[in-house]
Amino acid sequence: MGNYRKLWFMLIGVLIVTFSLLGYYGVEVYRSAPPIPQQIVSDDGRVLYTHDGILDGQTAWQSVGGMQLGSIWGHGAYQAPDWTADWLHRELLTWLDLAAQDAHGKTYAELDADTQALLAARLKREYRRNTYDAASGIATVSTLRAKAIERTADYYAELFGDAPALQGSRESYAMKENTLPDPQRRAQLAGFFFWTAWVAATERPGTSATYTNNWPHEPLIGNAPTAENVVWSIVSVVVMMAGVGFLIWGWSFLRKQDESDPAAPAQDPLSRVALTPSQRALGKYLFLVVALFVFQVMLGGFTAHYTVEGQTFYGMDVSQWFPYSLVRTWHIQSALFWIATGFLAAGLFLAPLIHGGRDPKYQKLGVDVLFWALVVVVVGSFVGNYLAIAQVMPPELNFWLGHQGYEYVDLGRVWQIGKFVGVALWLVLMLRGMVPALRTPGGDKNLLALLTASVVAIGLFYGAGFAYGERTHLSVMEYWRWWVVHLWVEGFFEVFATTALAFIFSTLGLVSGRMATAASLASASLFMLGGVPGTFHHLYFAGTTTPVMAVGASFSALEVVPLVVLGHEAWENWRLKDRAPWMARLKWPLMCFVAVAFWNMLGAGVFGFMINPPISLYYVQGLNTTPVHAHAALFGVYGFLALGFTLLVLRYVRPQLEFGERLMKTGFWGLNVGLVLMIATSLLPIGLIQFHASVSQGLWYARSEEFMQQPLLETLRWVRTFGDVVFIVGALAVAWQVVSGVFGRSGRAPAPTAALAGARR
Repeated sequence: MGNYRKLWFMLIGVLIVTFSLLGYYGVEVYRSAPPIPQQIVSDDGRVLYTHDGILDGQTAWQSVGGMQLGSIWGHGAYQAPDWTADWLHRELLTWLDLAAQDAHGKTYAELDADTQALLAARLKREYRRNTYDAASGIATVSTLRAKAIERTADYYAELFGDAPALQGSRESYAMKENTLPDPQRRAQLAGFFFWTAWVAATERPGTSATYTNNWPHEPLIGNAPTAENVVWSIVSVVVMMAGVGFLIWGWSFLRKQDESDPAAPAQDPLSRVALTPSQRALGKYLFLVVALFVFQVMLGGFTAHYTVEGQTFYGMDVSQWFPYSLVRTWHIQSALFWIATGFLAAGLFLAPLIHGGRDPKYQKLGVDVLFWALVVVVVGSFVGNYLAIAQVMPPELNFWLGHQGYEYVDLGRVWQIGKFVGVALWLVLMLRGMVPALRTPGGDKNLLALLTASVVAIGLFYGAGFAYGERTHLSVMEYWRWWVVHLWVEGFFEVFATTALAFIFSTLGLVSGRMATAASLASASLFMLGGVPGTFHHLYFAGTTTPVMAVGASFSALEVVPLVVLGHEAWENWRLKDRAPWMARLKWPLMCFVAVAFWNMLGAGVFGFMINPPISLYYVQGLNTTPVHAHAALFGVYGFLALGFTLLVLRYVRPQLEFGERLMKTGFWGLNVGLVLMIATSLLPIGLIQFHASVSQGLWYARSEEFMQQPLLETLRWVRTFGDVVFIVGALAVAWQVVSGVFGRSGRAPAPTAALAGARR
């Protein structure tokens, strides 16, 4: 540890504390998960739903795209309704009409205000009362409610079928005709939707809040923010402000005076090291990155257009072959694939450099095998997604080969296993270069040790996605899903990127090894402090209890703290281009890293905190405010990181390449301006308008056909086309630069004059 002992102890202490919190309250998620009754029984003895039937409905939901078609508990796509809020509101209205007819022979709307108030009070008592008997596993509903449930279920059976009366609704929701052809599975699907709404309406024993902490906002039964929601929202703001304040004080008073930058080498050190066979083989990785990137961007435009024409693409009926749920699945999965491939390529480029400028034995073979394994997983998972949503795949194979139904981990379990094996192979290839370097006597190994630790974390933590199965309770599944989406992607990839960049810049002689190591260790501690327990901010309303909300709100606020200094990080990266004449050839990778800092501040910081406090997320979960954060953070941060790594690796594996200034300007600014236009002219305005509707009337209304198809919102969705076109032009320009670089004349690298490994360990 040497001079970095305090920083290492701080990082280790942060990891111990934060993962202890994540594990301890993870047990709470298991313990307090809402019950799935063995039977839902009416007062007259009829069995409406069973435990196994509800889980059968969950698998039916997965097979049609799951979270890619509408959402459950606010998690999923934004075009169709949130099925929890939608079912609950429809059932409540049906109950009121049935009760009014029984008691007064009129519809509820025809009653006077006093009579309506009496029925509304009765409705609230009946729906919030918990009738679940833990000993027998039976939940009882009134005969009247049973009728309301059955009528609501009939609606969903028609909606997910091909009933002509609901064709307009299917178009508004971007659903294909006959989404779920089997009538029995449609009935099971309705049972699953009912259970998610039952959980959202029924008070948890010993509390006055429902199992989902009174989410969604539903005035008819008094679903409103709890006192704990308001308290921990205020606490989160205070914690964020305190964290920012202490960071600024520490930055100003506690840090030691920065040492002067080392004298930049007269020649690029990496240009003096011969390319190894495994590094030369990375060109195909870079091609795969931009091929999937362009595919994803085109699908993004296609998916966005479905929000206007739900079943057609400029008049062409394509929904029967490529429905919204499928193209959105591919859009998200291809993003994860190309971003991960960019990171993997950066690591594989560094491994031989760390190993003394030479390949470990059979390294090139491993690089080639890993590439083709990635191709098989991508193609196999995409084909499986198609067959599942087309309802061609047998139901019993759907989870394993088709579609898991969970956003960001949609690929079938077999392909998920294949992806994990691929990442594990990458880990092995990396360690074969890193471990010998760590064992070599002499030199400062601290930065390399941190880089190695981040590589191990990336290689292993994807395995958290195997902790749930096809029929796992939804609350438990959400806990583990966010281990993958939040911890693996947003946590350890962030640490790897920060450390890898520090390693590269120190290797190039542009920053001192001491400053690079200290900054990387400090950044890792800051990322993990808020990022690990901050995972819980995704679970406020997923059937968890108040302690989970408290931990999630407090620590997720700290995720904003390190983003305060990203302006300084952007400046540090920007100024490197003038440190030496040869740095001009690295201008565009550096520009991507500057963009990362900007979008981290705006997308992850501003837009992330906009939706993180419990009181905010209570109203905006499941609205277009979420894709504002998702687009700005996922592409703005990790997308630009992957493109920066891609351009950096390309620069060295094709040594004679000169980036086209006009082409790269078009690409870089097209991506940034397009993203700004996409957010500012469409996603954010729609999200804010929905936010008002959610607060004033309820989530069901903010996601309803009536609301989403009003002319203003349709116009705003059309306006997004301008931003999409600018973004697509930028993506094509960057892709062409990479493709022409990979397949054009690259020349040979000059003969090596020194091995790099001993120079910058």
